Amino acid sequence: MDKATLLSGIIAALEADMEVLRRAAQTAYETATAEENIAENKYDTLGLEASYLATGQARRTAEIRQALLTYQQLLLRDYDPARGVQVSNLVTLEDEDGGQRLLFLGPEAAGLKIGEGDGLVTVITPRSPLGQLLVGRKIDDEVSLGAQVLFVIAVA
Repeated sequence: MDKATLLSGIIAALEADMEVLRRAAQTAYETATAEENIAENKYDTLGLEASYLATGQARRTAEIRQALLTYQQLLLRDYDPARGVQVSNLVTLEDEDGGQRLLFLGPEAAGLKIGEGDGLVTVITPRSPLGQLLVGRKIDDEVSLGAQVLFVIAVA
């Protein structure tokens, strides 16, 4: 998968996530403010619980909106062997058994998965433990994550 296609996939996934969360937050808000959910006694907490849920969903929507804006402005850079792995690089790692993983070092949206099968790409950030290990690494470098040893076999 080329990086431009990957970036488009990340943006589309974030837009879809944001729309789902926006609708869920709106539903929770409507539940929290509905007249029939006004507390009748101290044990009647449906409205209060819905307001907490709406607040949390609104917060998560704001996080996704920020990630979306960041990716919409992201400049894709080619791998520079002098600098090593940097944000916007697509990294192929191989474990000792020959299993390979594709990782995109992005500024946000850690854990997002784009594609499927052998083309599955996982987004990680420089703040993650593996992301911290990868920044500045070069092709053929080795990284150890706990007991697991991984080799950088390709970077785009």
